Amino acid sequence: MTIKIATISLLLIVLSLAVSNPSKKLRGNLTKLTAQTENREKKNAVQDILDDSAKLEKVAGNFQFIEGPLWHPDGFLLFSDIPANIIYKLASNQQVEVFRTPSGKANGNTLDKENRLLTAEHENRRVSRTEKDGKVITLADRYEGKRLNSPNDLVVKSDGSIYFTDPSYGVTKDQEQLGFYGVYRLASDGKLTLLVKDLVLPNGIAFSPDEQKLYVNNSEAGYIAVFDVKSDGTVTNERLFADLKDASQSGVPDGLKVDLEGNVYSTGPGGVWILSPDGKLLGRISVPETATNVAWGESDRKTLYITANTSLYRIRLQIAGVRPGK
Repeated sequence: MTIKIATISLLLIVLSLAVSNPSKKLRGNLTKLTAQTENREKKNAVQDILDDSAKLEKVAGNFQFIEGPLWHPDGFLLFSDIPANIIYKLASNQQVEVFRTPSGKANGNTLDKENRLLTAEHENRRVSRTEKDGKVITLADRYEGKRLNSPNDLVVKSDGSIYFTDPSYGVTKDQEQLGFYGVYRLASDGKLTLLVKDLVLPNGIAFSPDEQKLYVNNSEAGYIAVFDVKSDGTVTNERLFADLKDASQSGVPDGLKVDLEGNVYSTGPGGVWILSPDGKLLGRISVPETATNVAWGESDRKTLYITANTSLYRIRLQIAGVRPGK
């Protein structure tokens, strides 16, 4: 793979978090974020997104390992606890309920254009769809007759096609049949197309607001790759979007989302990294656990929900996120 190196400005803004008295299962204490900077222009840029009064809230905890947050337009949040084999629901009354078990060790979740739940399932090695009557059907579990590895995350384009990543998390080497870890496009007619197969372990995936670019986290390599999206839905011009490495912090580029201004929010070392549309690092939201994924929530899509190992967090932002299945 040929990588065109993009220049990334060093982080001048540090959003630091001090946590005391971790919350119980539901409703945590509010913890304050403070911004320090030597560059007023950069501070103003990040404050368009996150002002000084923003607070990170721990909503729920005591899970095994959570991923795949998704806000449903009916007013609740879904998220996956992979080892527990459960999809949970955070209801409007702030109570956590079991939405589905077993879940196929679900990881990523999103919605299609009809607001049906789409899920990447580790254990079942498939992409599934939950019909309006609750029936769960398989959309993709094989490529050219061979089993997929372990579908991880997925995003829906405005034409209804589903893009998903298929690394090896959750399967052993002897279970693998393909010999590579791919990024795929599943068309509305059911045709499955391999788009990319040279990333180390592709993970989180998202489109730019105009759908002209596709972002994919290459977790073990520690960076976000970006591709141009062609008119036929395939991708080209693979290049580096941003390097997310910090040896002093735990975490890797895992889940990512994009806001309506084109800013990219990716989990990474220390929390959630906020990057401008041209890959410049604006700041980090520090999280007291290793962050795994993010999702836009509430009716205005300005609440960022963050899954982080055993706990669920959220913080209010000032720019809305791209709606799933738009």
